[in-house]
Amino acid sequence: MPTETTHQWRGPLWAIAILLALLGMVGPFSIDTYLPAFPAIAGALQATPLQMQQTLSAYLFAFAFMTLFHGSLSDSLGRRPVVLWGLALFALSSAGCALSQSIGQLVFFRALQGLTAGAGIVVSRAVIRDLFPPTQAQRVMAQVTIFFGIAPAVAPIVGGWLSVHLNWHSVFWFLTLVGALLWLAIWRLLPETLPAASRQPIALVPLMRGYGQLLTSPRFVLLALASGVPFNGMFLYVLAAPAFLGEHLGLGPTQFYWFFMLNISGIMAGAWVSGRLAGRLPPKRQIRHGFVIMLAVGLVNLAANLLFTAHASWAMLPIAVFSFGWALMVPVVTLLVLDLYPARRGMASSLQAFVGSSANGLVAGVVAPLVMHSTVLLALASLLMMCVGLASWIYLHHHWPEIGRKTM
Repeated sequence: MPTETTHQWRGPLWAIAILLALLGMVGPFSIDTYLPAFPAIAGALQATPLQMQQTLSAYLFAFAFMTLFHGSLSDSLGRRPVVLWGLALFALSSAGCALSQSIGQLVFFRALQGLTAGAGIVVSRAVIRDLFPPTQAQRVMAQVTIFFGIAPAVAPIVGGWLSVHLNWHSVFWFLTLVGALLWLAIWRLLPETLPAASRQPIALVPLMRGYGQLLTSPRFVLLALASGVPFNGMFLYVLAAPAFLGEHLGLGPTQFYWFFMLNISGIMAGAWVSGRLAGRLPPKRQIRHGFVIMLAVGLVNLAANLLFTAHASWAMLPIAVFSFGWALMVPVVTLLVLDLYPARRGMASSLQAFVGSSANGLVAGVVAPLVMHSTVLLALASLLMMCVGLASWIYLHHHWPEIGRKTM
């Protein structure tokens, strides 16, 4: 794959933000776009509900596994080659999904999709910090979060339309086209942001030493938990949407978009506020505000579901406010993760993504099926996952109070 000489981004911030957000949207699009086609795929391939769940689990666990390596490879080979190869293989595996003639073939190609889809989101975080100083990086990260948040709302609508008006194969042909167009955009527009002199050697011992350095760093692990686990307080409801919206709230499939629109509004508003606060508020205070919002709304959500029968008039609003709090703090936490070990930003981004995607896979495969048929259990599980991140941040705050103290 071709690369270019390293240089700084000279265009407007919103342009690089859109480009990098599109890279990050590959993963969510690969999940959410095909969910509305589940019944059609199951009927065509004579698949059981368990086998259909395996197409999701295979993707999520492959995604989580490979996120360990995308960033490390980009530290050694450069950012562009990893993204370009990832997108090329993603497009090919998406075509394989479209051409699958059995559920076994679909599970196989979904796993290949998972292995390649994470390159964009992992490497894009490192690219942002390569290009920009902290304050600008927070603004770009916030803008990326705004655009990234559109994916969960748009993807089910696109997938539902394609599966109804065309067929389930068209969903994966659409993903093939997305991969191909993004490959072309990255090849034409994204500069190489890691100079050759700053790259890490491609050798097993230095690589393992780098992994060991990060994984044995309490500060890194705590920050990764603080950023990755709370997301599942909202993601749980996305995974449980058919039961939560259909069974509990009595909404029809054509009304599900209200839930996704509320969530996306919360994410976009929180990310917008985060960008506005860049350089004005110390990161530690901004993170605290995000956790306070998530904790408060999580407790209100649990209490409301204990006291009242969930209703569409109010039950979706707490999740939207929760999303606002998460989007307010996550760009800042991500930058703190990347700045712990500047020479290993790609690896740090990989391990951070691994923590988050592993939690996503656990929630999809274990937690969601256990709690999705009770609104009280959904609210409790959401609150507990947020508390994992909160406890991590509180511990970090007390033992390393200097982290996040200075304004970016």
